[in-house]
Amino acid sequence: MALKGNLTDFPILQILNLVNLAQKTGTLVINHQDLVSLITFRNGKLTYAQYGGEDGSLVAVLYRAKKLTKNQAQLIHQKAAEISDKQLGLMLVNARYLSQAEILTCLQEYYLSIVKRFFAKAEGVFEFVADRMPPAVKITVKLDLENVIIEGTRQMRELEVLQEEIPSLEMAVKFKDRQGMDIRNLQLSVQEWQVVKYITPKNTIRQIARANHMNDLEIRRVIYTLLQAGIVEMVRVAGTPKIDLSTAIPNQTKKEQRSIINRLINRLKTA
Repeated sequence: MALKGNLTDFPILQILNLVNLAQKTGTLVINHQDLVSLITFRNGKLTYAQYGGEDGSLVAVLYRAKKLTKNQAQLIHQKAAEISDKQLGLMLVNARYLSQAEILTCLQEYYLSIVKRFFAKAEGVFEFVADRMPPAVKITVKLDLENVIIEGTRQMRELEVLQEEIPSLEMAVKFKDRQGMDIRNLQLSVQEWQVVKYITPKNTIRQIARANHMNDLEIRRVIYTLLQAGIVEMVRVAGTPKIDLSTAIPNQTKKEQRSIINRLINRLKTA
């Protein structure tokens, strides 16, 4: 029986841990925000990932990694649209334009970036489909999950701290009325400028995150930085009810949590 659940109750890190421990082969199918994403494993190792309808072709991955210029990527799309990723990869290696190691590294980083997008996501339902693999024309990799889980755990600890400072993404932020402050003179990062463009009491923090394709951790980092700098302040969106956070998440003892995880491990081992 396939493992099914909600990311709110069963975060991605726990799923990765179960897949790693049970050395499972199959695909994690995640339905979120009207998108369907895929994360595939073979014997407990990450091999492939696809985020919604995002272009995950080898051409697109190499272009984003700055291994291809815009003109080169467009030319390949036009002249070799029917060529599979495996065929294209072999052509690039044979032409000595890129090595096999360079291509695999770009794909590893891309697949890993997709997994990281779900570290802080609390939305979506998932199903682990045993033995489901990506199309044969796709290039797969082998990535151990241990380091991925360690990094994700660190990020989740950071998120817990930020959640105390910014408990709800349904709040809005507005610029503080400070005499002499000119937003155009601020030295902000590219990501911070992207967020600043959407700041208005009418937009919730969650809406700003979605507009910039940011996860919960990323948006909280930026908003926290702006709050600490005294640039913005949090406000409630007009017309929204006050949120009682004390009853938002039911309490579970550590014993109950261990029992749940052990049951899920047993389900994965027998799936």
